Amino acid sequence: MTLGAGIEYGPKFPGSKHHGFSAMPSFDIRRFDEPDENSAPDDNIDYGLIDVGGFEAGPVLGFRDSRSHSDDDGLKGIHSVHWGVDAGVFAQYWAIPNRLRFRSEIRQAVSDGSGLVVDVGADWFKPLGEKWLFSAGPRASFGNGAYMRKYFGISSTEASQNGALPTFDAKSGLKSIGFTASAAYDVTPTWTLQLYDRFDRPTGDAADSPITSKLGAKNQNVIGISLSKAFSVNF
Repeated sequence: MTLGAGIEYGPKFPGSKHHGFSAMPSFDIRRFDEPDENSAPDDNIDYGLIDVGGFEAGPVLGFRDSRSHSDDDGLKGIHSVHWGVDAGVFAQYWAIPNRLRFRSEIRQAVSDGSGLVVDVGADWFKPLGEKWLFSAGPRASFGNGAYMRKYFGISSTEASQNGALPTFDAKSGLKSIGFTASAAYDVTPTWTLQLYDRFDRPTGDAADSPITSKLGAKNQNVIGISLSKAFSVNF
C-alpha cells in the first residue's frame, strides 16, 4: 500500500485567474507480489481489477473543484459550486511496459450534480539512475452538458444579478488540452518525493465562457509537491 499527500498551487476554480493552495491525498493498493507501477501525478485514486497483456482497468475516484463568491468579486450573482466527489472507471494500456502509457478516466459526479468528465492522456516515463523518475505527456479533457453548465454557464437571471457578465449557455465538448510533467525522487526505498506541473489551456465553451474570458485566464497552471510512503499490510 502507498499513502501520500500533496500541496498544490493553482487556479481557485476552473478558468480562474486567481490562485491559491490546496491539499490532495493519494492512495494506491496492490497485491504483495506486484511491483510498484509508474503513475502520473494527476492520476486519480484507482484500483485495477483487470490486468491482461498490458491493459488495465478498474474503478477510479476523484474530486471536483469548488467555487464561491469569495474566490472572485466578479462572481456576484453567479451560482456557487460545492466541493464534491466523482467516481467512475479508468482504462490504460502500456504500449511499452513501465515506459509508455495511454490512459483514460470517465468519472461522474456523486454529490454535487456537476456531471460527467472524460480525461485522456499519454505519459512517457524515464528513469535516471536508481532514484530519479521523470515523466511527461499530453492531456485532453471533455465535459458533458451538466459539467459545462455548472462551471461555465450563466443563466439570464444570474447575468441580471451580476450586471457585468452576459448570459452564456455552455455546451458539452472538449474543455481543455494540456501537458503534465513530473520528477520523482526516492528518498528511501519506501519514501518518495515528487514535484510536478500541469498546464491546461481551456478550449471551446470553457474558453468562450465569460467566467474564463472576462473574469479569468485562458492559461491554467498547477504546480505541486507530494510525499508518499509505501508499506506492507499482512492479512
